[in-house]
This record gives sequence, C-alpha cells and structure tokens, in this order.
Amino acid sequence: MHSFLNFTIIFIIVSYLQKTTKIFIKGLVQGVGFRPFVYRAAIDFGLKGTVENRNDGVVILVNGIKADIIGFIKYVKLNAPPASIIEAIDSFPFNYKFFADFKIVKSTNVSEEITLVSPDIAVCQDCIEDMNTQESRIDYPFINCTNCGPRFTIVEQLPYDRKSTTMEPFIMCDKCREEYENVMDRRFHAQPIACHTCGPHYQLFEKETETGELNNIIYRLRVLLDRGGVVAVKGTGGFFLSCDANNQEAVDKLRKLKNRERKPFAVMFSDDKALQEYAFLNQKELEVISSWQRPIVLLRKKKDMATGVTMGFPTIGAMLPYMPFHYLLFKKLKQKVLVLTSGNFSDEPIVIDNNIALKEFLPACDAVLTYNRDIYNRVDDSILNIINNKVRVIRRSRAYAPAPIILKHNVEGIVAAGAELVNCFCLGKGNKGFFSQHIGDLKNLETYQFYQESFNRYKNLFRIEPTMFVADFHPDYLSTRFADQSGLPLIKVQHHHAHIASCMAEHELDEKLIGVAFDGVGLGDDGHIWGGEFMICDLIGYERVSHFDYQPMPGGDMATLNPWRMAVSYLYSIYGDSLLKLDLPFIHKIKKADLKIVVQMLEKNINCPKTSSTG
Repeated sequence: MHSFLNFTIIFIIVSYLQKTTKIFIKGLVQGVGFRPFVYRAAIDFGLKGTVENRNDGVVILVNGIKADIIGFIKYVKLNAPPASIIEAIDSFPFNYKFFADFKIVKSTNVSEEITLVSPDIAVCQDCIEDMNTQESRIDYPFINCTNCGPRFTIVEQLPYDRKSTTMEPFIMCDKCREEYENVMDRRFHAQPIACHTCGPHYQLFEKETETGELNNIIYRLRVLLDRGGVVAVKGTGGFFLSCDANNQEAVDKLRKLKNRERKPFAVMFSDDKALQEYAFLNQKELEVISSWQRPIVLLRKKKDMATGVTMGFPTIGAMLPYMPFHYLLFKKLKQKVLVLTSGNFSDEPIVIDNNIALKEFLPACDAVLTYNRDIYNRVDDSILNIINNKVRVIRRSRAYAPAPIILKHNVEGIVAAGAELVNCFCLGKGNKGFFSQHIGDLKNLETYQFYQESFNRYKNLFRIEPTMFVADFHPDYLSTRFADQSGLPLIKVQHHHAHIASCMAEHELDEKLIGVAFDGVGLGDDGHIWGGEFMICDLIGYERVSHFDYQPMPGGDMATLNPWRMAVSYLYSIYGDSLLKLDLPFIHKIKKADLKIVVQMLEKNINCPKTSSTG
C-alpha cells in the first residue's frame, strides 16, 4: 500500500514538473537529416517524446522540465544540418502525455500546407571517405547519407519518403535496411540509401559494345577521353557532354556536335588545386564553388585550355565534382579538367531519359554513360558570379531549386509566368515565392513542353491553387499566351518596368525613383521594341521620361540572332547605301549577298521594327 502511494506521489510530482511541449518547425526540414538530428539532440537533453515529418513541417512533442526544453529548442536553432533552412520554430504547451522514450514516428499528410523540398546536395566528405573504407560501398558511385545526395531530382510528391521518389524500385538489402532504421546512423532515413548489392548501377554504351562493370566502365572512359573522344554522361539532373578540355580536336568535335558557335563551355576540375592552376579566385569564390551546392562559378582566367573552351573570354565557368562518380572518375584519369556542358542540342532542354540519350547521342558521341535510376525533375547546373564579394545568380537550377525566396507580402495563388527567353516561372504560396529551375527559351517546342510539365509539377508538389497570373506585356510570348489561356485574371507588366521593379525588390525599395533599364527586347506601350529606357517609377507604375533614339531592326528577331544586322542599321543611318563601299574589317566579314539584302530592307523599310534597345 505504501509503495503504491509513494509511486503515485512521485508520478504526480513528475507530471507537475515535466511539461509536454509541442514544437512546430517550418522550413527546409525534409531530406536533410533533420529528424535524426532532432532525435540525437533530444537524447542529449534527456527529453522523451516524438518527432514527425508532416507535409506542413516537422512536429516535435517532448516531455521535460522547462529549462531543458528551452535549451533543446535553442540547440536545434543553432546546430541544424547545413542544408536545412529553419523559417520558424514555434512552441506551445500541450496536454500532458506520457512517453517512455524518444521516437521518430511515421510521416503524415495533414493539410494543404507544405514543407519545403530539399534541392540536390553534393556528396559529403564523410561519404567520400566511406567509398574507401566501407565494405559494401567501396567505390560505390551512388553513395549518399542524410547529409547529401539527390533530392529534388528524384522526388515525385510529399511527404519526402522513399516510396515517393524514383528510388522506390530499389529494395533495400538487409545491411542498408539496418542503417536506414538505426537512428544513431548517419544514413537513418536517408531515402536514396543504397549500396553495391541493392542500388542503382551505371552502364556504358559504345557503338558496338556495352559495359556494366564499374572498373571496366572507368577504364573505357579513360581510354576514350585520352583519344579525344566525346562522351554523354548522365548527371544528377540530366545528361552532360564531356571531353578533355585540353584536347583541341575533342573540343572542336563537341562544339560541332552541340551546334554551338560562340558560347563558352563549362568545365569541371578534379579538385581546388587543379582549379587554382587555371583560374584566379578569392576566398569568397573558393567558399561558394566548394559549397554543398557546387555551382558553376565564373572565375578570372589564369591559364588557357584548348581554343574554343572559353572562346576568348577572360573568365572560366568552373565547377568542382559533386557526384560520387566524378571523384571515382578523376581518381583514374590523367586529365584534371574536363568540359562538362549540358546534354542538349541548340535550345532544347537537357536530356534526362536513357533511351532518348542513346538515340540522340550515341550516333554522334563515342559513348553514352547511363544509370538505371530515373530523373523525375530535370535540372541543369546553376551558374553564379561573385561581384564585390556578393553572390549574383545567373542561372538558378541544380542545388538551388526548388528552395523558395521569402517575401514581405502574401502572394498566395499568384503565378509569375516569366519571359520567353531564359525562362523560369514563380508560384506564390503564403509569403513564399517558389521559383522553378532554369527552363530555357520557350520558342523551342520541347522547352515549352518542359515549361508546362514543370508548372504542373510545382503546382501539385507545393499544393498551390493559382488564382491570378502576371505575364509580360508582349502578347506573342508563349509564357504570356500560357497565362492568357488559363482563364484566370491576368495582369500584364511592361518588360523593363519589371526589370527595375526586381532591382527595387532586391534592395527593399518601394518609393518612387529613377530607373534605368539597358536591355535587349521588350515590347513598349507604343508598339515599338524598348530596351534603352529611363523611367520614373515605383512598384506599381512608371512614366517613361526618356529613351535611346529608335533605330530600325532589320529582320526583327533575326537581328538578335545576328547582331551584325543592327551594326549595319546604325551605319546605314549615317552613310546610307554608301556603307557598302566602306573599307571596314567588319563589313568585309559579312557575305555580300546578306549585306545587300539587309541594306534593301532598310531602304524600303521592310520588316524593320523600331527599337530603342541597348542589346
């Protein structure tokens, strides 16, 4: 009787001192090792309870004294996994609930709210070391853990669990299952977990042979690259075309294959030592290029590669390895720098399908390297520049999409359709803007289909119900037509006012100011093509107070593809048809027949829309 009474008294005292607290965490907290991190922190603080992934965030219930819970919340804020983003941590008193220990419970769907989806994360240093020491994963090219590996490119829906990714067909072996279920293991609930026994594998296709064994694949790639070959390689978010960056014949072959006359190629260096041999970089540039995002960074060139890689530019589009396979390959290659450019032709989207890659690339390339895990969301490499020690994003895609930007206003249901060239779109949910990955130029049919597909996937993944579109003023842009065909309310925005407004948003300005837009093509209010504009404007409207003089644009869009036409237009405005007799190297480089046609167009004002563009 006394022992029962004592137990009851102790239980009452403990219940009084031990509070149950509900902690709700919003942000990028799925697919980044957040739950095992919370578990270990709770054990360290002596707390009991549960942690759960839901589609709207992470929910933690904990029992403990007030001081321990406060310390636990502070620790979670300060020490969260590097790829996670905590937007908010809210805690509430909860009806007391007894917990015997601390557990991770099954993910649930509770509302139309969503948590964020992690971008793809470059392979971590721990996994690189495991490739040398862990028996089941020695030289395994798909090694990953909760801190690294594919995320957005394989996820089909939320919550982020293996069954909702393209890893579903790969059944975990006993060893992987043991790690997956061991909360103290670095691979606890790492959804892409795999090893040699149970995971995806590579296959190399040459014109007459197929190779499936990894060592043989790497040997063949080494031989082909040494001989000046061009190889199509399946990356994280699509195929890439690769060759030795110091082999002139290989670079020329690749440029012809890509039908790419002028644009420089991106290159991958084996490590930062090789990178510093070819490029100047400061501490900030080294920090960004080595980050878990592993973007392409534009760096000042120190040393030349084969002619045609940088096309005479003083910069190099450089990146470091981000897939386990990259490390395995460079370990065997004598080359320390490879061209690694998008696997597409002209303005088409990057190829992601194995069968299409074989059909498109194998006739023209020396080999095609595939693997048997599907890419669900296509992403190209991201491109950044560092100006005045500040990161400037040129192309936002792999390792950045689909992370949103946080806004000051509620933008629920608003869709920004984007421009026609180098397109990306943005969907609003609450105070977040979900930017798509880089889409490209919509005039290409396949790219426009990619645009439509990505829009539907974002809408479904993030549970966004569009209520309004915002699109470019130009009625012929396919993005504007897409918005118009939605049947939803549509606001049209002048192209250059949008450029100025984006700078205002970046610097948190909302008052009236003088905005100057130097740009290529944007339809103006007067029906002419604008691009050298001086405006007095705010975020709502604008007054165009001045602009560069209008100039005929022979051939319209043809002048953007052949800029020499605009040069001829300017010369014609000064010299008339006597420009044909000018002794200028520039004039001599143009075919006489083409030059005469453009001069006749200018004389007769045929297909010569007016432009104030500085493009």
